[in-house]
Amino acid sequence: MTIDLDRAVLLPIDMQLAFDTPPWPRRWNEKVDPNGLALLDFWRAAGRTIIHVRHDSVQPGSSLAPGSPGNAFRPGFEPLAGEQLVTKSVNSAFIGTDLDIRLKRLNAKHVVTFGISTDMCVSTTVRTGANMGWDMILVPDACDCFDLPDGQGGIVSAEDVQRAHVATLGFEFARIMTTAELTNLRAAA
Repeated sequence: MTIDLDRAVLLPIDMQLAFDTPPWPRRWNEKVDPNGLALLDFWRAAGRTIIHVRHDSVQPGSSLAPGSPGNAFRPGFEPLAGEQLVTKSVNSAFIGTDLDIRLKRLNAKHVVTFGISTDMCVSTTVRTGANMGWDMILVPDACDCFDLPDGQGGIVSAEDVQRAHVATLGFEFARIMTTAELTNLRAAA
């Protein structure tokens, strides 16, 4: 299936400062910010729709709670004038928000996702969106995730978490594309 870029909405998910400090574990992808910014630049240059997603935690003491420094967007990821923002308090950007209706009103066809973290909010949003009938496109090189405890006293590396989640999402729920593949596409004439 091809991509109609004029009906593709870019959905950056949880590109927030909290993930750079404890209690969050080690992340692996040093290119998450440059690749994410390249996608934003590509969409903005063409005047295409971007809907930013921010996690506004309702958990007491969360580094993602509104008003906490970690709730802020990472440098360069702040919505610009005219760009939309969806706030969520759960893992999926579709649950408890009006994202689905916004996409319908835009006559969107494709939802291009990236962000932090691949295995949590990005994955849950991709899975929900696919189940709702959206053509979900995941950009793994603009995603990041964390080292996680394996429940047996060990750690699953962030790289292994990423590889497994990209594989499952690509097998069932989304098309997988790189930042370069997307930014080299041209709109249909």
